Amino acid sequence: MLSSAFLQAVVGRRSVYQIANRSPISDQEIRHLVSTAILHAPSCFNSQSTRIVLLLKEEHRKFWDNASNILKAKIGEDAFHGPTEQKMKGFRNGYGSILFFEDPEPVQALADKFPAYASNFSIWAEHANAIHQYILWTALSEHGLGASLQHYSPLVDSMVVEQWNVPAKWELKAQLVFGEPTGSAREKECLSVEDRILVYGE
Repeated sequence: MLSSAFLQAVVGRRSVYQIANRSPISDQEIRHLVSTAILHAPSCFNSQSTRIVLLLKEEHRKFWDNASNILKAKIGEDAFHGPTEQKMKGFRNGYGSILFFEDPEPVQALADKFPAYASNFSIWAEHANAIHQYILWTALSEHGLGASLQHYSPLVDSMVVEQWNVPAKWELKAQLVFGEPTGSAREKECLSVEDRILVYGE
């Protein structure tokens, strides 16, 4: 039995691909969720290296129009048409996208300061970035938005830098697409808990 709203939100978070260009919460509330995640998500040595760009409405659609054009030029018209084109249109149909980046400067500063751990800081930064992604994915779900996490780097990196004045040094990691759900999540098959957890001391 779930004992907290947090665990219920964890269970409720799923990949939802059928979304519409609507949101049950205001833009200000969405921005508040993003601000809360960026302020309170943990990071190694409190490095705070995650960066976020929030794209709403027309800016969101501009991103997916540009991404579609780049992808079409990369793989060719014939390969693009069909399932790939429909998938990209599905993302465009959403209300917004959250772009997650890493700023390498704080990570490199830690590597210089603690050379014994230098090879680990980029790995730990990836962990922190993923925590930001998970917090916002779960929070959007809890507020009635469907979302899915996408990865179109490095294909779209230069386009993002040019279109939204993003520092070229920032490294794009993922794109969280969201909108009002128009369909349910796919059925999820879970592997056995017993095969995935070892417990000692009970």
